[in-house]
Amino acid sequence: MRYEDKVVIVTGGTKGIGEGCVEVFAEAGARVAFCGLEQPLGDAVAARVSGAGSGRAAFTRVDVTDHDRLCAFIDDTAAEHGRLDCLINNAGWHPPHRRIDEFTVEDLRTIFELNVVSLFVACQRAVPHLRRSRGSIVNIASLVGRIGQRHATTYVATKGAVAAFSKALAIDEAPAVRVNSVSPGNVFTPLWQEAIDASPDPAATRHAGERAQPFGRMGTPREVGRLCLYLAAEATFTTGVDHIISGGAELGYGDKVAPGETA
Repeated sequence: MRYEDKVVIVTGGTKGIGEGCVEVFAEAGARVAFCGLEQPLGDAVAARVSGAGSGRAAFTRVDVTDHDRLCAFIDDTAAEHGRLDCLINNAGWHPPHRRIDEFTVEDLRTIFELNVVSLFVACQRAVPHLRRSRGSIVNIASLVGRIGQRHATTYVATKGAVAAFSKALAIDEAPAVRVNSVSPGNVFTPLWQEAIDASPDPAATRHAGERAQPFGRMGTPREVGRLCLYLAAEATFTTGVDHIISGGAELGYGDKVAPGETA
């Protein structure tokens, strides 16, 4: 798949799924503008990616909950390159697992501000540019927005909102702008590594994450990035669809046993 000389914005692009998207789109020939909070990480990703393929990447430090700053980043990117072809809304966070009575209303507001409101603002600002290029939006939701997750009511609510919002926006903007969402299952990211490191039994925690899929492993950020590239570059008759990329985690009942393993 090629995306030669197209202009792409990726939010939350310094690590994990966002970094995978930056890598894959740049390798496909795109000009990628990505943002995040960690300047050293962003600079390192931009330098590595820009030297590896036909595309290039540039990092800007942006807190997506600062709406003025986020809008300026989008407008500046479109002005610099004369166009915008794709917006990938990836910035977000998964709070620590807690029962509902251990969350506060402010916790809920805070996670919605990051995972949903900033995404709305980015789409709102990018849509006029994307109408001109007949571009697309890919919003990163989550498998748990469909199937639920233990002790994660606030996060699950945000990701369900992302998928529903994407469908509604797809109706409004067709046929000029295609809008899809991607719902990853267990993808091995730095956030997953943090959970493993914080566990009293790190090996058991990683094994549990791996055995949740019939594949017997977690996904990779690049695999999600390739799906996003397909939606932007090839899926020209696809809009309003939530695309699960989970290794089959939602299939069957309970834990999955990988081939060659015993229950």
